[in-house]
Parts: sequence; structure tokens; C-alpha cells
Amino acid sequence: MNRKKEFTEALKYSFPITVPVLIGYLFLSIAYGILMKAKGFDTWLAVFMSLAAYCGSMQYIAANYLFLAPFNPIYAFILTLTVNARMSFEGISMVNKYKRTGIFKPFLIFLLTDETFSILYSAKIPENINRKYFLFLVSFLDYSYWVIGTLIGCMLGEFIKFNTKGLDFVLTALFVVIFVEQWIENKNKGRTAAIIGLICSIPIMIFKTNTFIILAMILIFAVITVIYNIEKYKNKKSK
Repeated sequence: MNRKKEFTEALKYSFPITVPVLIGYLFLSIAYGILMKAKGFDTWLAVFMSLAAYCGSMQYIAANYLFLAPFNPIYAFILTLTVNARMSFEGISMVNKYKRTGIFKPFLIFLLTDETFSILYSAKIPENINRKYFLFLVSFLDYSYWVIGTLIGCMLGEFIKFNTKGLDFVLTALFVVIFVEQWIENKNKGRTAAIIGLICSIPIMIFKTNTFIILAMILIFAVITVIYNIEKYKNKKSK
């Protein structure tokens, strides 16, 4: 099978798998594009952010806070690091999947998102489908959905004027849905992380500080670290 045919077959197999991401990404990215225009930003900046940053949650945070606040690179760095800390764990989980992917590897690393991870990590790739092409195409298709949706949102925001109040809540709503779904699917110990996150976040929310996300993430990390070490000590002692 020649490379062109392998690529075509991989594309035919990959696209249907990414349709759920297509629907979700288009909605979120269109909302992001409209929000950026409503905040007074140029189309090129919104599209450039989607092309170069490609991090949905941080793009919404940047539109609502970082771009509008006084320039503070240290705060921006820490905030980005904490919000996207989960990507480190997802990346580690994909090390074996990304082995022997050659020139595709840098692109696969850059294009990894929560949704792409959920598809690729559990994917059972048929023997007749080129593994490298499949990994790349799923990642690239998801990426293209986000960029195209951003451009569409900017175009809509340019020509259609309407009340965008509450539009920036779309990502928060998405996280709530994800939290509820994970709560339903996971039981017993599977809900421990969710409970820790809620307990650690509520006290900090009361103070209404601009560094809420950073403080909450630090506290969550500290609590989980303590619990992990306690469990490790108990297991070691039982042996």
C-alpha cells in the first residue's frame, strides 16, 4: 500500500471518530471568537491564539483577564502552568503511544488536548490503518476544528451584534458538565479527587481574589501530595 493510499485510509477511519470533538469544539471556539470580538480584539489575534496557543481554557482566561489586566508575565506564567498542569500527566501517559512516530512527534505533542487524549489513549487502531497517520490526523483534525471555529466566531462577531453577556461562562459550563459526568462514572475512590478539589476551592472562592485559580491549584496539589505520602507510608508499614 503506497503512502497516499495509507493516508487516505487513515483519514477515512479518523474523521468519524473525531465528529463528537468537531461538534463540541465548533461550539466552544465560535463562542471564543465572538467573545474576543465583543471584548474589542482583532480577528488576527483571536485566530493567532488558536493557532499558536491552542489551549481552550487559557484562551478564555486570557480574553477575560490577562489581555485586559496590567501586564504581569510572572502571574500569566504561573496561571498558565497551574491551569494546564494536567497536560503533564496526559503527556506522560502518551509516551508509549508516540514512540516511533518520527517527524510527527513534535506536532503530536503540540496538538495534544484533553479531547484528543481521550480518543488516542483508548484507540484500538486496526492493523490495516497506518498508526502514525492515525495519531497525526486525529490530532490535526481536532486542531483544525478549533481554528476554523474561532474564525467563524470572529466573522459572526464582526457582522452580527448581540448581547454577549454570559458568553464567557460557556467554558465554566463545560467544566461543570465534565465534572458531573466523571462523578457519575466514578464511584468510591474515583470521586476522591473531585471532593478534594471542591473542598480546597470553596474557602478560597469566599475571598474573591484574582489569584483564585493559582491558590486553589497549589492547595489541591499540596493536599493530594500529603494524602499520597500517607497512603504510601501505610502501605510500606503494612508490608
